[in-house]
Amino acid sequence: MLRLTTGRVGSLLARRAVAALTTSSSARMASHSHGTETSDVVDMSKPMYTDRTDNPLPDRPFKDVLTDADRRLKQKERGPWGQLSKEEKIGLYRLMFCQTYPEMKQPSAEWKTVIGGIFFFFGITGLVVWWQSVYVYPAHPRTFSDEWQGKQLQRMLDMQVNPIEGFAAKWDYEKGQWK
Repeated sequence: MLRLTTGRVGSLLARRAVAALTTSSSARMASHSHGTETSDVVDMSKPMYTDRTDNPLPDRPFKDVLTDADRRLKQKERGPWGQLSKEEKIGLYRLMFCQTYPEMKQPSAEWKTVIGGIFFFFGITGLVVWWQSVYVYPAHPRTFSDEWQGKQLQRMLDMQVNPIEGFAAKWDYEKGQWK
């Protein structure tokens, strides 16, 4: 029951929104609030033209408004197709469709933009990391230096830390070198 109520409320709101968009008062309000400009209202209830490979027949032809030459060509289309030239057949095709299948399937260069954007953000990230390492983070502690770590290792060997299985077991104390 909740689904039915939600559906009714949604359709009611949609009808009111469409009614509000199609009234002339909305155009007057748009022109009043933004100077002299008015926004175009697209009627989404009418069929639209799209070039898609998975939908070979769009809802409407590409050209709705025909010129005199287009009207003559459409009149000639009703006759035998054997009398039409190749250019006329292509013209008739272009009245119905904007692109051919090879034109639709032609790869775009969008990947270049994507790769460029990725490199741009890598560069920005690198600059932020460098800036943080220079100005934000403190210097490395002295225990990270090779000299300190060598002294620490020598101290652990002198104390014979873990002499059975650890690294002190791999040190030859008589020769002073690793086994």
